[in-house]
Amino acid sequence: MADIPAARHALRVLKFVASQSGPVRAATVVRSLDIPRSTTYQLIRVMQDEGFLVHFPEDRAYGLSPLVSEIGSNYLRTQKGSRLAEPLLAKLVKRTALPVVAHLGVLHNGDIEYAVKNAAMRAPSLVTDVGVHLPAHLTATGRAILSVLSHEQVRALYPDVASLTTRNGRGPRTLRDLDDILAETRARGYAVETGEITPDCASVAVAALDHNGYPAAAVGLTFRKMAVDVGIWPQLGAAAQISAGALSMRLRGKI
Repeated sequence: MADIPAARHALRVLKFVASQSGPVRAATVVRSLDIPRSTTYQLIRVMQDEGFLVHFPEDRAYGLSPLVSEIGSNYLRTQKGSRLAEPLLAKLVKRTALPVVAHLGVLHNGDIEYAVKNAAMRAPSLVTDVGVHLPAHLTATGRAILSVLSHEQVRALYPDVASLTTRNGRGPRTLRDLDDILAETRARGYAVETGEITPDCASVAVAALDHNGYPAAAVGLTFRKMAVDVGIWPQLGAAAQISAGALSMRLRGKI
């Protein structure tokens, strides 16, 4: 088997940074991977230039950029990737036995792009058709993905208040508002959106993770608020968790 040390080292660095809970210093990479110091710094600089790593100067550390998430998301936009999720969404809709729309959202810069959609009978007509882009911070699928990213990665997508667009007069208006929503999402175990996209509808969603624990996509359910009692929403969140977990296993090649 051909061995290209530079390529192997670069992939090891990328996987190591991905496995950390926060930004990591170059010295830690050198020590943990036993790669020569000069080689490590050269690789980090190249990965910065190519957009795979971002530098956090206050911490003198490095972390994954949102581009890494988009690589996995791009696969789910393809026909082959969508086929992984389609049967899971069909089962999810059938399992709920409610007039819901199930969809798969992938992160694209600061937007959610809808890649797969499956609607039950009498489900609401929505703007979330395949290929539609919506601001990630306003959607349940977007919030589910953002809640898994590190604080630094979220700030790379939302550097200031100007990046927080609103819809129907609703949505987070400050970065603190967004942080609070994402914290609530992590504590709850699933994301919620109520009226930010369509005034009379609500959504729940859960992120699907790749082999690095990175959010490649999110599985969501949307429904009319008047048609689904609020007491049932946690059950829908749990159902989305099951489907997102199954998709995560498929993305990791476990099924």
